Amino acid sequence: MAEKFEMIAKTQQGLEGVLAEELRLIGAEDVNQTPRTVSFKGDKEMMYKANFQLRTALRILKPIYSFKARTEDEFYGQAKKFDWLSVMNISQKYAVDSVISSEVFNHSRYIALKLKDAIADHFREKTGKRPFVDPLNPQIRVHVNVIDDECTISMDSSGESLHRRGYRQAQDASPTNEVLAAGMILLSGWNGDSDFIDPMCGSGTILIEAGLIAHGIPPGIFRKHFGFENWVDFDEALLQQVYNDESMEREFKYSIIGGDISKRAVEISTENIRNAGLHKKIELKMGSIFDFDPPGSKGVTITNPPNGEKLKKEQIESFYKQLGDCFKQRFTGYDIWLVSNNFDAIKSIGLRPSKSISLANGAMDCKLYRYSMYQGGQKEKVVKPKV
Repeated sequence: MAEKFEMIAKTQQGLEGVLAEELRLIGAEDVNQTPRTVSFKGDKEMMYKANFQLRTALRILKPIYSFKARTEDEFYGQAKKFDWLSVMNISQKYAVDSVISSEVFNHSRYIALKLKDAIADHFREKTGKRPFVDPLNPQIRVHVNVIDDECTISMDSSGESLHRRGYRQAQDASPTNEVLAAGMILLSGWNGDSDFIDPMCGSGTILIEAGLIAHGIPPGIFRKHFGFENWVDFDEALLQQVYNDESMEREFKYSIIGGDISKRAVEISTENIRNAGLHKKIELKMGSIFDFDPPGSKGVTITNPPNGEKLKKEQIESFYKQLGDCFKQRFTGYDIWLVSNNFDAIKSIGLRPSKSISLANGAMDCKLYRYSMYQGGQKEKVVKPKV
């Protein structure tokens, strides 16, 4: 039986519950949520699957060494004791990143620097040579987390952040992060069981993530490389087995439709959708949301409307009011989910949200609002989202 070990999946604020459910669905054990992270247990195959299949994870870390330290010198000495030759080669370039929540250590960059020195000095003592540090394009990424005097060193199995799927070659001015886009869809409970619309689609990220979910296509399919492929125990055959698993794929009987008033945005979306191999599965229209006619009698709309960075306060408030009127008139039978960081403008929409969820788009706080549009006017209906 393959050895099982603890791993940590990092995510964005508000998506911990969705990520935990994703992990359970792929067979992870001992799944536990903490702010922006979910810990779990599994074997090497589970680590590969987590990187390849999870839609709301940013990184998958594998803790390799834990110790207590009260001073920088103690930290350096403990870190140097670890057998670094067991996890990397002298020829591999490496980088270190750190997250510190401690009164004992208050300089995260300094702790990262001490760990770099500890790794280099360990190699020099054992081999007479030091490996090179490459912060921009390392083959090995090491992560250190310090809470008070508890220090945990992990190997980053993902490499580049998992939100960088590989399909988005172009983007508009304020793109929606891929992990946030997938998270919003999963929070909405949409699972390919009705039509899906993003009438202000920008660079098309929400549409693409919906397309991947609808057809059961894993988000890692576009990635050229994962960090664990540089590890000394990398199993190429096991990765191919994970890569070729088509058990998640399924038929989708409804429509995914996007639109944008900007010709450039539609061109960018078209390019990104083609890169994702979904050009025959997603329909795009150029035009204003106020002229958008959604199909069918029910469905889900998830969109990121303009947040007003280039508009005056009166203009953005007027736009949101018109948006609310448009939803009431044109989107009967739809669940509308809006993500916005303009908490004042959203009040002008003239609709009462049946749900609001605090999230983050990168470093920016935002909220996801749910409005249920039903025949005869808006009625409040609270449904616990499926994830």
